[in-house]
Amino acid sequence: VLTQEPFDADEYIERLAWRTPGGGSKGGAEAFDPKRLLEEFENHIEELKQLDEKIQRRVEKLEHQCHREAKEFAHKVQDLQRSNQIKEAADIIQKLHLICLCPGKYHDLERQLIQEFTAAQRRGEIGRMREVAAVLLHFKGYAHCVDVYIKQCQEGAYMRSDVFEDTALLCQRVNAQVGEVFQSPETVMAKLIQNIFENKLQAHVKEKLDETRHSDVEQYLKNLYDLYTRTTALAAKLTEFNLGSDKHTFLSKLIKNIFSTYLESYIEMEKDYLRTRSSMILQRYYDSKNHQKRPLGGGSIQELKERIRQRTNLPLGPSLDTHGETFLSQEVVVNLLQETRHAFERCNRLSDPSDLPKNAFSIFLLLVEHLCVDHIDYALEIGLSGTSIPSADAKNANLYFLDVVQQANTIFHLFDKQFNDHLMPLISSSPKLTECLHKKKEVIEQMEVKLDTGIDRTLNCMVGQMKHILATEQKKTDFRPEDENNVMIQYTAACSKVCAYVSRQVERVRKSMDGKNVDTVLTELGVRFHRLIHEHLQQYSYSSMGGMLAICDVAEYRKSAKDFRVPLVLQLFDTLHALCNLLVVAPDNLKQVCSGEQLTNLDRNLLHAFVQLRVDYRQARLGRHFS
Repeated sequence: VLTQEPFDADEYIERLAWRTPGGGSKGGAEAFDPKRLLEEFENHIEELKQLDEKIQRRVEKLEHQCHREAKEFAHKVQDLQRSNQIKEAADIIQKLHLICLCPGKYHDLERQLIQEFTAAQRRGEIGRMREVAAVLLHFKGYAHCVDVYIKQCQEGAYMRSDVFEDTALLCQRVNAQVGEVFQSPETVMAKLIQNIFENKLQAHVKEKLDETRHSDVEQYLKNLYDLYTRTTALAAKLTEFNLGSDKHTFLSKLIKNIFSTYLESYIEMEKDYLRTRSSMILQRYYDSKNHQKRPLGGGSIQELKERIRQRTNLPLGPSLDTHGETFLSQEVVVNLLQETRHAFERCNRLSDPSDLPKNAFSIFLLLVEHLCVDHIDYALEIGLSGTSIPSADAKNANLYFLDVVQQANTIFHLFDKQFNDHLMPLISSSPKLTECLHKKKEVIEQMEVKLDTGIDRTLNCMVGQMKHILATEQKKTDFRPEDENNVMIQYTAACSKVCAYVSRQVERVRKSMDGKNVDTVLTELGVRFHRLIHEHLQQYSYSSMGGMLAICDVAEYRKSAKDFRVPLVLQLFDTLHALCNLLVVAPDNLKQVCSGEQLTNLDRNLLHAFVQLRVDYRQARLGRHFS
């Protein structure tokens, strides 16, 4: 009754009295009892007082709550007034009020706000975008607002063919804008970049690689290298932007997600391609020479060295007439080295750091196999077989091996340069370094043994040619002229031709070799040259004028020896020149000459042997000087 409208006090008291026994105005079943009715009224009044206090406390609580909410509402209105016109604020307040009354309105308003944000972005209204984004920040659809922003940013951004350059420009543009729109720009930038990597870039990479993976391995490897390089370069540019706390790890994961499946199979594809490509380069070269490549003898380095020591011919299979062909091609070498250099570059870029030394070593082994073994070593063995063929043309007998040496030397310098420039940086700080250096040393030693063998045979050919000239050109009468007083020559024809030949060979050796190898080979040639002349001179007997001519010949040989630029060789010919003085010195002066500075340390038997070559040896009893 208390809560009914309108409230009637008389009716309320009448009802209270009627419900009280003995309180009715008309008596009734019980007689009217005024005391009981008074007591009931007093009790009820007390209850009404308690109810009044309870209601009063509730009213105070509601008033306090209303006052607090009014202040909060006032603050919110002030915030809205600062960020919106008065009309827009009223609209949002009305909508917020409706939201409280109906959940469906929440979603409608959220959708309308996102639509408003989308429209503002298309109009380029940064201020409006910022206002709407600030409101949406407290909505569940805020993430959708970011997605819409990211999607619209990319519209029209990829109009050119260079997806990487387009991406860089897009991110620069967005980075300059995103801080004016969103309260957490680093999160939005990171989400944009992730979206680009997982969609635009991944699709681009897949299209480029899948179209060549099985049809053109060379192009596939080039594309993989290029795409990975450009992706990592793009990621490096993107680190300029604020993407959160660990942007490097974030970008590395994005790159890995794109390329992981391709990188897992990279090194095997690289090796298969390099093996196939190198074999093709070599085969194309041998085909151009109409040469059917054949297996030739080998053997360990120790076996080769032992045969060198014993000066025996190597069992290199059947002798081959190479017609002066070295079977070495600088073009082939450059092509092989270029393919390997590209492989090293790709290996460095595409290998996991932990696998890089191992992968680089496997590429190096392929270079050794195709360049050093299949090309250089094969040419050396062919050359060695060629040097064992007696040549009918004595003028050019078997000296073409020096051409092999010259080309092999040039090639090896190129090989060594690539080893230092492209392999060493990839393995220098790993245990594979020792393995690589050992392999390189083994290959060099194998080739050097064969080069030494071929050079030794070549020197033998040179000496053989000198011997042939002397045998055909030197006359016995050269040193015992019929008319001692009518000798018109300064030195013999044989000497002249030998010296001319030697001069050409010295020059040829210098062109074919470099560094200490030149001195080593010329020393050996000079010693053999001296031995030949020394033995040759002992085959004749000498008159006084003939002895003078022999001295003139040796003087010419000594001039040739100067061309060697080897002190030992010059010293040997100085001694030989002094020995020849024994052929002409007066008998009484023999003992004095033999005691001279250049002859005093020589064996007496050698001195005696030279004196015995004089035609007057018996007549002048010259032997007594050595008894």
